[in-house]
Amino acid sequence: MNIDNSQLTRYEDNNNVWLSKNNNQEFNFIDYGIVPTVLSSEAEVGRAMLNELYSTAASKEGDINIALLGGRGAQELHRLLGALAKSTEQDQLLARLNVFTQDALAPLSMNNGFSFVRDFERILGDDFFKKIKSFTPMRTDTEDLELALITYLTKLEDLGGLDIFFIGHGPEENQASHLAYIKPFSGAQPHHFVGIIPISGSILKHHISKFKAGGSLVNESDEKECRSAEYILTLGPAAILQAKKIVQSVVDADSAPAKIQTYANVLNTDLSSDKEEALLQLNENPGLWIRLHPNTKSFVLPNLGL
Repeated sequence: MNIDNSQLTRYEDNNNVWLSKNNNQEFNFIDYGIVPTVLSSEAEVGRAMLNELYSTAASKEGDINIALLGGRGAQELHRLLGALAKSTEQDQLLARLNVFTQDALAPLSMNNGFSFVRDFERILGDDFFKKIKSFTPMRTDTEDLELALITYLTKLEDLGGLDIFFIGHGPEENQASHLAYIKPFSGAQPHHFVGIIPISGSILKHHISKFKAGGSLVNESDEKECRSAEYILTLGPAAILQAKKIVQSVVDADSAPAKIQTYANVLNTDLSSDKEEALLQLNENPGLWIRLHPNTKSFVLPNLGL
């Protein structure tokens, strides 16, 4: 399926821009809930995430399309994949991977140390990127961010959509949360596939401190450019709901204690059976979108207090 501007609808809500496909795909509001799997360490979470990749590889032939999770949540998975890439043990699997990023700060040069791409390269290593079939980041170094997202979306759709959406859980004010970077009150709808979200100073501060704590290779110039970013590019609800499998990891409640309550809210909040009321809940707390996917794994640590 080749996408062009005539096949897309542009929707703007309070300076949030969303792009969706004009295929009128029906969506059923079924709340499947969420059943967390509590594991004892980040290493176990990384291994569990890798096992989900192995499971998908065994259940289908051909390419495997995945969205990488940035930040702390998937670093152990990335270390495992990087180690495998240094050997020949899983070369056949790696050669099947089409890898996508799921969000990005913009505008930002692609070689900035605060970009997720540089962090992926640091942990996954050169061998990983040499062995996979393709790597498609969201372009953040262009004047036309919408066109860049259309190009990104076209490739993802041409390859058949995501087999695994590796996703996290980000805390927000008022005990809400975000998925990818679908922010509260950004107007995201079930058919919105990608979005451009205005950024706040608090997000930039959190992003910079998170990257520094995670060991990213950054400098003063990178930080200055990062602090001038204006938007977050993100996959939207349609990308989550249409992925064949969602694999969530939440491992950093010690350093981000707000996640204890915000994850509990997602876990314990039933979505209304009334569609309009459910959309209001999802707009207020986008972390709830994960409850609407029938094939979700949520790997967490004991520090969430469950």
